[in-house]
Amino acid sequence: MSKSRRAVVVGGVRTPFVRAFAEFLKLDTIALGCAAVRGLLERTGVPHRELEAIVWGGVILPGLSPNVGREIVLDLKLPASVEGMTVTRACASGLQAITTAAAAIERGDADVIIAGGSDSTSNAEIKLPQKVVHAAAPLAFGKATPGDVLGLLSQMMPITEILPRMPKIAERSTGQVMGEAAEEMARRNEIPRAAQDELAVRSHHRAAAAIASGRFADEVVPVRTPDGRWVHTDTIVRADTSVDKLAKLRPVFAKDGTLTAGNSTPLTDGASAVLLMSEDKARVLGLRPLARLASWSYVGVDPADQLLMGPALAMPRALDRAGLNLGDVDLVDIHEAFAAQVLSILKMLGSDAFAKARLGRDQAVGEIDPARLNVHGGSIAIGHPFGATGARMVTTMANELARTGKQTALLGICAAGGLGAAAVLERV
Repeated sequence: MSKSRRAVVVGGVRTPFVRAFAEFLKLDTIALGCAAVRGLLERTGVPHRELEAIVWGGVILPGLSPNVGREIVLDLKLPASVEGMTVTRACASGLQAITTAAAAIERGDADVIIAGGSDSTSNAEIKLPQKVVHAAAPLAFGKATPGDVLGLLSQMMPITEILPRMPKIAERSTGQVMGEAAEEMARRNEIPRAAQDELAVRSHHRAAAAIASGRFADEVVPVRTPDGRWVHTDTIVRADTSVDKLAKLRPVFAKDGTLTAGNSTPLTDGASAVLLMSEDKARVLGLRPLARLASWSYVGVDPADQLLMGPALAMPRALDRAGLNLGDVDLVDIHEAFAAQVLSILKMLGSDAFAKARLGRDQAVGEIDPARLNVHGGSIAIGHPFGATGARMVTTMANELARTGKQTALLGICAAGGLGAAAVLERV
C-alpha cells in the first residue's frame, strides 16, 4: 500500500459516559451519536463537504430506524451525499466500524470517513412476545374481522405468556448471561476475588487521574440534555473507591461467585466518534495524523466454552499481521467487561500450555506489565456503551501515542457470541 492510502486517525471524541437511566435517559442512541459527531466536526474543523461517509456501530438498535449512521447524517443536516451505514458486532461494534472505514480508505473508496458507535441502554426497546405479534397482525394491518378480535382474545391466555419481558444480555445459543459466563471463566482460570477487586480499583484510580490531569479533556465533549442540563464529564468513575469497599459487595451472578457490581462493567449510555482519512488527504487539509491502524483481527470461539476468551486469540493474530511481538508494544488496552475476563486473558497470553493448545505455538505470547495496561482506566470505571467502547479505546490510545511519543498500542475486545477483536495502532 502506498503511504498516501494509509488510513490514519486524525481525531476522536466521545460524549461523557454515564450510568444507564440517569443523565442521558431522554437521549436515544441516534441523539448520542449526533452529539459525538457534532463535537468531532467542531473540534477538528474538517469542512462538512469533505466528509464522504459515516460508519457507525451499535448493539441496541432502534427498531424503526436501525441505520443509525445514516440517521446521524440526516439529523445533523450534513450534505445529503454523505452516505451512512451501521454495523453490529456486539461489544466490538465500534472497532468494527473503524476497521471497516479504514479498509474502505485503503481500497480507495473514500478519503474522509467518520466511524464510531453509540448505545443507549436506557432506551432499549421492550419486545412483545411473538405469540402476541402473530395473533395481533390482522389488527395491526387493519384487516381484522369481528371474529379475528374474538380469536385474538382467546389466544391471549394465560396472561403470563403475553406480558413484555425484560431484555437480557444472554447468549441465544446457550441461554447464559455474560456475567455467568465470566463467573465460569474465573473459576476455570483460578482468578481470585481479591485480584478482580484490585484490577477494578486500579481502573477507577487511573481513570480518575486521567480526568483530573486533563488527559480526557481533548476527547470528551459536553452534552446538553433535553431538560437543559449540561453533562461535562464521565459520571461513573469513583476516585475514592478501594479494595476494602469493593470487598463488601455481594456476588451478582452466583451465590458463591466472585463477580460483583464493583468488578463488572455497569450498564452505560454514550457515544464515541473517530475521524479517519487517507494520510495524503490529512496532509492536504492541514490535519496532523495521530496514528494509523497497522492491523486488526476478529475471531470466533465456542460460546459454550469460554465465551469471552476471544481477545487471547485475536491479539496475537493482530500482532503477527503487524509484524510485532508482544514485547514490541508500548501500550495495551483491553476492554474490561469484567475484571475476571481481563485477568483470564492475561493468564492465557502468558501460558505456554494455552499457546500450544489454542494458538499452535510452542511458547506463550508473553506477559503484560500492569504499568502499560489500560493506563487511563477501562470500561469498569469509565463505562461501556456497547457500540461506543471500541471507538473510545482507539481515541484514547491514538492520543496517548501522539502525546507521549510511544510507538505502538495493542487493543483487545471481547464480545457476545464468542467473538474477539483486536487492533494494533502505530504512531504516525
